[in-house]
Amino acid sequence: MIEEEKQPDNTSEQTDESVTVSQENRGTESVGADMDLNGETYLELQSDLDEHTAEASAVSATTDEGENVETVAASAATDVSSTDGESATLEHLKRENEALKAQLEELNQQSESLKTQSMRIAADFDNFRKRTTKEKEELEQQVKRTTISELLPVVDNFERARSQIKPQTDGEMTIHKSYQGVYKQLVDCLKRIGVSPMRPEGQEFDPNLHEAVMREQTDEYQEGVVIEQLMRGYFIGDRVLRHAMVKVAAAAEPVVTSEEGTT
Repeated sequence: MIEEEKQPDNTSEQTDESVTVSQENRGTESVGADMDLNGETYLELQSDLDEHTAEASAVSATTDEGENVETVAASAATDVSSTDGESATLEHLKRENEALKAQLEELNQQSESLKTQSMRIAADFDNFRKRTTKEKEELEQQVKRTTISELLPVVDNFERARSQIKPQTDGEMTIHKSYQGVYKQLVDCLKRIGVSPMRPEGQEFDPNLHEAVMREQTDEYQEGVVIEQLMRGYFIGDRVLRHAMVKVAAAAEPVVTSEEGTT
C-alpha cells in the first residue's frame, strides 16, 4: 500500500515536470517568437534610420550647396562693393586732383602777378631813388650857388682894389699885401668847391655865358667878339654861376671923305 501510494506521487511529479517542460518550451517558443518580432522591428528601424540618414545627408548637402552659393554670392557682392568703392575713391581722387590743379594754377597766376608787381615796385623805387638823388644834388648845387653868389661881390671888391689902389709907402704896401692874402685865400677856397672864373676876352659872344652891357665900334676886333670883361663871370662845375658882363665889338662906320660928299 505504501508502494502504491508512492507511485501516484511519482506520476504527479512527472506530470508536474512535463507541465514545467511544456511551459518552458512554450516560453522558449514565445521568446523565439519575440526575438523574431524584435529582429524584424530592428530591421525596419534600421531601414528607417538609413532613410532618415540619407535624407539628412541630402539636406546637409543641399544646405552646403546653398551655403556655398551664398558664400559665392556674398563674395561677388563684396567684390562688386569693393569695385564700387574703388571707383568712388578714384573719382574722389580725380576731383581732388583737378581741384589741386586749379588751386596750383591760381597760385601760379598770383605768383606772376606778385612778381610783376614786385618788379614794378622795384622799378618805381629805382626811379624814385634816382629822382631823389638828382633832386638832392640839385638842391645842394642851388644852396651852394646861392651861398657863393653872395660871396662873389666880395671877390669883385678885392679885384677892384687890387687894380685901382697903388701903394706908395711901406705901410700901404703892407696893407695891400694883407688884403691880397685874404683875397688869395678866398679864391683858393672857391676853387676847392668847384668855382672857376670865366675868361671871355677875345671869344665870340655867347648869350648863354655872357651879358653884353656895352658895344664899341672898333677895327681891332671882328663884330661880335668880346673886347673887355667888365664884371667877371664864374662857373660852378659845368654850370654857369654868374654871367660875365662884357663889352662887345661892333662894326666901325665907314668914313666919308670930302670928295665923296661933294660928288
